[in-house]
This record gives sequence, C-alpha cells and structure tokens, in this order.
Amino acid sequence: MAMDEILLDVEEKMESAVAYLKREYRGIRTGRASVGLVDHIKVDYYGSPTDLRQLATIATPEATLIVIKPFDPSSLKEIERAIQTSDLGITPSSDGKVIRLTVPPLSGERRQQLITQTRKMAEAERVAIRNARRDGNKEVDRQEKESELTEDEAHKGKEEIQKLTEKYEQQVNALLAEKTQEIEEI
Repeated sequence: MAMDEILLDVEEKMESAVAYLKREYRGIRTGRASVGLVDHIKVDYYGSPTDLRQLATIATPEATLIVIKPFDPSSLKEIERAIQTSDLGITPSSDGKVIRLTVPPLSGERRQQLITQTRKMAEAERVAIRNARRDGNKEVDRQEKESELTEDEAHKGKEEIQKLTEKYEQQVNALLAEKTQEIEEI
C-alpha cells in the first residue's frame, strides 16, 4: 500500500467519524423545532421499518412546532405510535390528516444533560479519529520495516496523518461548539 493509499484510507475513516457526529447531532433536541428531530424515526410500515422522512412531508412552520403530513393517510396511526415509542419525549396530536408536535422549551437541567451528552458524543468521535491515526501510523511503520517506504517517506507520512488528525478534530470541536450554543439558546 503506497503512502497515498494510507493517507486516503485514514482520511476516509476520519471523514466518516465527522459525518456520523453530524447525523447524531441532528437528532438531539434543542429548544427549537427541527426536522432532524423526527426524520430518522423508524415507522413499522407494512411490516418493514422505514424512516419517517420516506413516509411523510415534515415541516417546521413555527419555532416550536413540527408538522408531519403522511403521503399515505392510512399510515398516520403507525407514525403516531412510532413517535410515542421513540425517546423524543413529545406527545403527538393528530387531526386525522396531519400530526403536530409541539416542542416544549428545555429546562436548565435538561439543557445541561444534553450538553453533557453532546460532549460525550464528540469525544467518542475524537477517539475514532485518533484510532484512524493510530492505524495509519502502524501501517506506515510496517511498510518502513519491510523497506516499502524510506525513513523520510515514513516521517513525512506520519506528519501528514497528524495534520489530518488535527483538521478533523477541529471539525468535531466546531460541531460541538455549534451544538452547545444551539442548546443554550433560549
């Protein structure tokens, strides 16, 4: 495996860690209504678990309201049941055609719990990034030992891997800061 391939592999792993964190953060509730709170909820649609976003139009007409309009009106009850059984903590109200979710404001204690949760998620992704760095460095060492890479190439490769690590850790820190600010907003 050439140095370029090692770097590409390391970067792919780090990029997927950041992408995963973005997806996870979309599901964390802030004081504001967001489509990301519900679009990942799995609904039992004719026996197969299906994402809510594939079954309905989801909109946020107000800062504290999410409106869900199913494409198939017969799936309304299943969607309601899926929302109630999710860990969202919001009770849906339905008029037979659309489901409305009123997002209540967060208490100070709940905000702190969410901030702690987001920090843990960010740290888990930082660990994933560092693991990718470790794996890349091990591969560089192995190739250097087997004389596939020169000492200079190996040193330069490790520096590049470290730069990638710093770049992706900064992205995780930026996502964490953004989400923390969003949670603290009243």
